Amino acid sequence: MAGTGFLGIIVVGLLVFIGSTHAQLQMNFYAKSCPKAEKIVRDYVKEHIPNAPSLAASFIRMHFHDCFVRGCDASLLLNSTSGQSPEKNAIPNQTLRGFDFIDRVKSLLEAECPGIVSCADILTLIARDSVVTIGGPFWKVPTGRRDGLISNVTEANTNIPGPFSNFTTLLRLFNNQGLDTKDLVLLSGAHTIGIAHCPAFSRRLYNSTGPGGVDPTLDSEYAANLKANKCKTPNDNTTKVEMDPGSRNTFDLSYYTLLTKRRGLFQSDAALTTDSTSSVLINQLLSNPLKFFYAEFATSMEKMGRVNVKTGSEGEIRKQCAFVNS
Repeated sequence: MAGTGFLGIIVVGLLVFIGSTHAQLQMNFYAKSCPKAEKIVRDYVKEHIPNAPSLAASFIRMHFHDCFVRGCDASLLLNSTSGQSPEKNAIPNQTLRGFDFIDRVKSLLEAECPGIVSCADILTLIARDSVVTIGGPFWKVPTGRRDGLISNVTEANTNIPGPFSNFTTLLRLFNNQGLDTKDLVLLSGAHTIGIAHCPAFSRRLYNSTGPGGVDPTLDSEYAANLKANKCKTPNDNTTKVEMDPGSRNTFDLSYYTLLTKRRGLFQSDAALTTDSTSSVLINQLLSNPLKFFYAEFATSMEKMGRVNVKTGSEGEIRKQCAFVNS
C-alpha cells in the first residue's frame, strides 16, 4: 500500500508538472488550434504597414505600455471595465494609434478560428511584424498569452515610464517588471522610430533652469531649432516632432548617437546618459555593428513579452479586443 501511495504521488506530481508546462508560452502555440494564425497576422501587416510605416512605432509603444500594466494581457486595448476609466485614457496612451488595425486583424482571426487567438498575442505579433516590415529586427514571439479582464487608468499612469522621468525612476519602473538597466537602454532604442507631441518635452524648452528656460542638458542648437520651427509656444499641443530626426522610419543606431550629442528629445532619453552603467551600454552599442544592436534588442523584447503573462486558465480569450466577454 505504501508503495502504491508513493506511485500515486509521483503520477499526480507528473500531471501537475505537465499541466504547468502546458500553461507556459511556447513557440507555435496555435499550430494545432489555429495553424494559419501567425501567417494571417503577418500577411495583414505586410500588406498595410508599408502604406503607414509610422504605425510600427505606435504598435511597439502600445505593446510596451501594455506589458507594464498587469503584464502583457491586452488590458490596454479594453474600453471601460466595471465602470472605471481604462488604460487607454491614461496620459501616456492618449496619443496611441492603431486600435482599429488590431480590431481588423482580430476579425480575420475570429473568422478563421473563433475564440482561439488572444488579443494579447495579436498585439505582440503585430508589434514584431510591423518592426520587421519596416526593416527592423526580428525577435521570437512565443504565444499562448490570455487576455486580462481589468483595465485601470490609474495603474497605467503610475506604472508606465514617462518622458519626464529621471534615471532612478526609469530603472525602478523597469525593475518592477523584472527588467534591468540593459533592458532599459535597449528598449529605449525603439525611440529610433516614431514621433512625439510637444507636451512630452516642451518643458525642456520653456520651463527649465537654463538661459531662456531651456534645459541645460539639451544641446542649445537643437533646442533653438525646436523652439523656432516646431514647438513655437509652450502651449502647442498638436505639433509632431520626429524622435530621431531624418530617419524616423529607419530602425538604426542614430538614436544612441543623438544621446551622446545631448540631442535626446525626452528628459527620459537624456537620463540614460546620467548613469555610468547605462552610458557604457550606449557606447558598446555604438562601437558594434547594427546586427549587434538588433540581436540585443531582440533579447530584451522577448524578455518584455513574457512579463506577468496570463496563461492556462487565467483571463480569457476575448471575442472583441475592446470588450471583455459577456
